[in-house]
Amino acid sequence: MSEEKIIDASRQGEALSIKGHSNHGKKMYIESYGCQMNFSDSEIVASILTKEGFSTTPNLEDADIVFVNTCSIREKAEQTVRNRLKVYNAIKKKQNPKMLVGVLGCMAERLKDKFLEEEKLVDMVVGPDAYRDLPNLIDEVTDGRKAVNVILSKEETYAEISPVRLGGNGVTAFVSITRGCDICVRFAWCHLLEEGKEVETRKVSFKNVISL
Repeated sequence: MSEEKIIDASRQGEALSIKGHSNHGKKMYIESYGCQMNFSDSEIVASILTKEGFSTTPNLEDADIVFVNTCSIREKAEQTVRNRLKVYNAIKKKQNPKMLVGVLGCMAERLKDKFLEEEKLVDMVVGPDAYRDLPNLIDEVTDGRKAVNVILSKEETYAEISPVRLGGNGVTAFVSITRGCDICVRFAWCHLLEEGKEVETRKVSFKNVISL
């Protein structure tokens, strides 16, 4: 893989887990693949659904709703997602028939018809700029309808949504400098902070931002 891959290979397919979440109520299970933007977006989704009464679970079989979040350009991305969706659906069929299954991220737009209508692998498809609509989409599926929102937005940044802490240490979290893939976005302005004060601003190649 190229140097653009900035998430350790051992973390690909990692299920998001938030320490301190209640074991009661509705459960969400989110697997992330791809670059750091995908993992950051999983945090955003978790923040939105936490406000709707969901908590994370590490156990796929216990989940009320399951998402796989990936990008279209990752090597073998489509086959990875399809394999995971088949696993989800096998569990849904045999163990948890009320489980809702969805695809998140930029792959959603390209494969929405295939996953929803042709292969019938998912209940909902949600693009990267439509996560705020998740509560409404979940309601649609609960009412027996398939749900899709892959509308793109130049304005959506989720700036005011507080990220959950993937590391669980209360200190580290992903911070979006810009949204999108470096196939389209080549540079970003990176503000370097020291003890809360800005000490330097650099124009950097987007794929190197995370290493600063």
